[in-house]
Amino acid sequence: MLNNIDFALRQFGKYVVQQSRANLSKGKKNSSKSLYDSIDYVKEVTPTGFSLSIIMEEYGLFQDQGVRGAGGTRKTTSKFKRTNNRGKIWKQKGGNSPFSFKEGNKPSVKHFEAWSRKKGLSAFAVREAVFRQGIKPSFFFTKPFEQAFKNLPNQVVEAIALDIKDLLDFTKK
Repeated sequence: MLNNIDFALRQFGKYVVQQSRANLSKGKKNSSKSLYDSIDYVKEVTPTGFSLSIIMEEYGLFQDQGVRGAGGTRKTTSKFKRTNNRGKIWKQKGGNSPFSFKEGNKPSVKHFEAWSRKKGLSAFAVREAVFRQGIKPSFFFTKPFEQAFKNLPNQVVEAIALDIKDLLDFTKK
């Protein structure tokens, strides 16, 4: 009976998924397509109402929000080196991210192997650069979610009104 609410939630989920995927591609963060393919939504009807969840690979959160690097100094030079012309201090990319790398807790090299191989780079060097510098936030998910969420209350109110009208029309027959 609640077809309009169902439709509004499905439209919300489809928009967020489609825009998030598009943002990954535009931002050149779609190398393996595994994150892209993992983004989806799940809508459930419960006894107390509806729920909608957006799902994706866990590392999607880190790509979206960024990760603050552990910092430190660099012993050798490479094209990953970022300096401030006053020393060998690595530039931090993570901004105000809620996530951060900590000294002694480096990510596994396995997370970088496929991407590094495609780019002709050393997975160990890439891991070290990511660990020290962090990951710049892309907001590939946050931006479309917030945009869709702004419109959701109006759409749901309108959908509820239409569903109530449909229910009343149905009970009159």
